[in-house]
Amino acid sequence: MRFEFKLPDIGEGVVEGEITAWHVQPGDDVGEDQPLVEVMTDKATVTIPSPHKGKVVETVGKVGDLAKVHDVLLVIEVLDGGTVAAGGHGGALHEQVAAQKRVAEPLAAVAVGEKPTATPATRKLARDLGIDLAHVPASGDGGRVTNDDVKRFAEGGAPAAAAPRAPSPAAAPGDRRIPFVGLRRKIAEKMAQSKRTAAHFTFVEECDMTALVELRARTKARAEAEGWKVSYLPFIVKAVCQGLRRHPMLNATLDEAKNDIVLRGEIHVGIAAATDAGLIVPVVKNADRLSIKQIAQEIDRMANDARAGKSRIDDLRGSTFTITSLGAQGGLFATPIINFPEVGILGVHQIKKKPVVRGGQIMVGDVMLLSLSFDHRIIDGHVGAAFAYDVIRSLEDPTAMFLDMV
Repeated sequence: MRFEFKLPDIGEGVVEGEITAWHVQPGDDVGEDQPLVEVMTDKATVTIPSPHKGKVVETVGKVGDLAKVHDVLLVIEVLDGGTVAAGGHGGALHEQVAAQKRVAEPLAAVAVGEKPTATPATRKLARDLGIDLAHVPASGDGGRVTNDDVKRFAEGGAPAAAAPRAPSPAAAPGDRRIPFVGLRRKIAEKMAQSKRTAAHFTFVEECDMTALVELRARTKARAEAEGWKVSYLPFIVKAVCQGLRRHPMLNATLDEAKNDIVLRGEIHVGIAAATDAGLIVPVVKNADRLSIKQIAQEIDRMANDARAGKSRIDDLRGSTFTITSLGAQGGLFATPIINFPEVGILGVHQIKKKPVVRGGQIMVGDVMLLSLSFDHRIIDGHVGAAFAYDVIRSLEDPTAMFLDMV
């Protein structure tokens, strides 16, 4: 009995997915729950398991191709005596969903931001017209961009045309090609969207971290005895939360479709993290309501999940402000790209021994540079600078942060 395995509907407005890896080929024997194919949607990357024991007859599509929900991904010759009807969406789709639930929920690995919701036909229309869907005001249910929306935008005479592709470089001895697909391509799309849309400006300033370095040294052993790690990052998150409370325009987003600035009611701090697959942004939810210890534990939990490739979808979305750090490779300073549609991002860099002036005396201190980028459409320079200095004051006097703990 042949079973047509279709891309399941995983909900949340997902209408298509990109094939990022095949785990089987035609002719392979597969067992029940064996990984078949990895698909990246707008929300997450899912590894889809086999619902039946059998032999792979055919795979449909190659790495980098887009598959619509309910498209056939592969055909399996069932060998377990099952009675699965080939074709059709009803029973077959139910079998797929049930099988996925038996293996646990689909593996959610990464989510790099929200992409406009639209049907494949609408996406094709936008591509044909050279229009970036991110700039098209949506009128459909749930914020879905419709064909009419795209046509109206095109008739307005100001479509955001896609940049022309550069010609392929001439082949040379020793060249090696790596498919530009999956998370790497999603990151590229997200970064390009941010640079194309937000009016970036960057503010850089020094922060004397000496007091925080000493505080960490004093509390490190006690924290380890309690089973958690003291790093600088939880203090930086707390300082950012205090700054966002004082400057709520930094905890906002611009709704271009309705010409509204949306001041977020909650503070969710994203922590950009490098993984083997690429950059992801786990999110500390309601970070302003957490203690330093609770923030540290949340960061550690999500970092362990990210390294294991088991990040939860909910941990990777909803940030209202982002912090990015290169740690020991932080360099002098940088110009971080805003995590669109947020309006600000903080880049933290390596702590270095430098001369500092205290009480009119020059001495050696632990100094870190902070690089902050803001969307100048919403944040004026003096507001960004005021926020930066509020964060710096909190970090330079970390004991004051304990007064703000839950």
